[in-house]
Amino acid sequence: MEQMEYQPLEQQYDERVIEIARVAKVVKGGRRFQFRVTVVTGDNHGKIGIGIGKANAVPDAMRKATERAHKNMHQVTLANTTIPHEVTGRTAGAIILLKPASPGTGVIAAGAVRAVLEAAGVRDILTKNLGSSNVLNVVKATFEALGQLKSPEVEAAHRGKLAKDLAPYWERRNNG
Repeated sequence: MEQMEYQPLEQQYDERVIEIARVAKVVKGGRRFQFRVTVVTGDNHGKIGIGIGKANAVPDAMRKATERAHKNMHQVTLANTTIPHEVTGRTAGAIILLKPASPGTGVIAAGAVRAVLEAAGVRDILTKNLGSSNVLNVVKATFEALGQLKSPEVEAAHRGKLAKDLAPYWERRNNG
């Protein structure tokens, strides 16, 4: 009656290739080219990881990036289908603003930010890139912003308030 099916590690995560870039190293005889692949993995329930792999061939770089992304998985605090509060992440010149949105809004984001948020399981959010559009720095800034998120219950206890007082305005309005 109880039949548990074994599921390989690769199939339980949502893996998204963010960027494949050809990078060069200048040496005595000229340039040495390699490929740098950036991969984001997530379980669509708040657990995400980033991996960067570099190799002479794209498949090898993708394999390395995927392995590193699985090793660097972190849990992110979510509030239903959105994030609990507004947050800003900064890495180098990239600045990413993430704002919670009411249910039904969707993921209002572009490119790399969208891939990271969808892999994390966020379904309703507003975002804005306020700085550099360098893809690698944008992804890292998004990860930094998601890492700053705090649970409403923890923050309410810290401030000495009730958790319902820190709920988004659309939830407070519906509950009276």
